[in-house]
Amino acid sequence: MDRLQELVRLHRLGTPARQVVRVLSMGVDVERSYRRVLEAAGLLRGDVQELPELEVLKAAVLATRPASPPVPQQTSSLEAHRAQVEAWVSKGLQPQAIFTRLQMEAGVPAGSLSAVKRLVGSVRRAQGVSEEDVAIPVETAPGEVAQVDFGEVGRLYDADTGTLRRAWVFVMVLGYSRHLFATPVFDQRVETWLRCHEAAFAYFGGVPRCVVPDNLKAAVVRAAFGVDGERALQRSYRAPGAPLRLHRRPGSTPGP
Repeated sequence: MDRLQELVRLHRLGTPARQVVRVLSMGVDVERSYRRVLEAAGLLRGDVQELPELEVLKAAVLATRPASPPVPQQTSSLEAHRAQVEAWVSKGLQPQAIFTRLQMEAGVPAGSLSAVKRLVGSVRRAQGVSEEDVAIPVETAPGEVAQVDFGEVGRLYDADTGTLRRAWVFVMVLGYSRHLFATPVFDQRVETWLRCHEAAFAYFGGVPRCVVPDNLKAAVVRAAFGVDGERALQRSYRAPGAPLRLHRRPGSTPGP
């Protein structure tokens, strides 16, 4: 706008257009277009000591611009499934698992994963920050603690039955290194739970001093929600070393 004000001043002084272009370091076509706009607005005539305000120049230029087309409202192709997606997001399912379930249960096209990710992002923004979104780091010594849990992952193909079945993933995370072991399963029985522990210990090459399970039925019979609360673990899970077959050798160091 300052350059346009100077353009008005030069033209009011009777400066030739070529000289105006040179003084303002402005292209010929650019100078011509601005000059025509300002001339049509009656701003190139007048006292050289009373130049138009910058806002007046800006309004004159903007008045000649074509109106911008309205931005089309984008509606998700999965909007009809929003309620179900909101329920799955509340359960902690990630976009890939939600996409798989929508394919199996609603016949969503294979190319809609990006649409699922956008819808999940919209749902999470609408829900806001929850207590589960706040992570509190737990500092432990090497080999001291491992955390274990089952998490639902939708429906997976079971090679033994040749069908799609509801599936979970067993996860063990070492508290110090955050190294992770995960394996899919098709049930949450105690036997499966124990077998997954054995596979995780074999994978890590050692056994942590303490295993911390979530409140799932395969491990915890009754949870305690207070310091003095009564709690109970599954009998086979709390039995020292049984029926787990992998033990730390005497004198060996804890796992990673």
